[in-house]
Amino acid sequence: MSVLLEHPTSLVAYRPNKPTAMVVVADPRVRSTVTRHLWALGVRDVIEASSIAEARPRVGNPRDICVADVHLPDGSGLTLLSETRAAGWPNGLALSAADDIGAVRNALAGGVKGYVVTGTRNSLGGGMPTRHGAAPIGAAAARMHRRPGGGPGGPGHPGGHRELSGREVEVLRLVAEGQSNKAIGVSMGLSALTVKSHLARIARKLGTGDRAGMVAVALRTGIIH
Repeated sequence: MSVLLEHPTSLVAYRPNKPTAMVVVADPRVRSTVTRHLWALGVRDVIEASSIAEARPRVGNPRDICVADVHLPDGSGLTLLSETRAAGWPNGLALSAADDIGAVRNALAGGVKGYVVTGTRNSLGGGMPTRHGAAPIGAAAARMHRRPGGGPGGPGHPGGHRELSGREVEVLRLVAEGQSNKAIGVSMGLSALTVKSHLARIARKLGTGDRAGMVAVALRTGIIH
């Protein structure tokens, strides 16, 4: 798994005593993996569901976090996360099997606090699929334990991300439009290799190597609009 959105300054802290969670994922293997990582974080009360219909009766009893798959058998997990937020749940974390920048935008617009891609490829320029069930699901949820203003990083942008150059911001803006490295190079008069080098520097500064992750952080912090 690779974290696509983790912006500590905007996350609501858990209650200090015994964090609680609900995990709504159709695939039992993914659901079990998420639950194990939450338990490893110290979340000692986790309930599980495999569909919106199964989870919805529990929405009226708010927990600290709801982790929901974007693609559930009976609808979108983003709808469920919207319902839990309206019911007073402080944190929502969306999961998806696809590295989809549009879906990240929709999740951000809907108030989702975190977005995690499961079993996708690193999208700087290809690469091997990430190992299913790796630690970043825990990293995303762990950041919800932090109080606003407590995030790590250097100066430059809200949330502590390092300053991007004007060219890096332009590359990131074109990535957000869904353009490939080659198309970005043509637009900016650069080689695809140079674009990839810019993306590598952006990844180091923003703390994520996924294209959708870069866009998510940039949108959340106001680097691009």
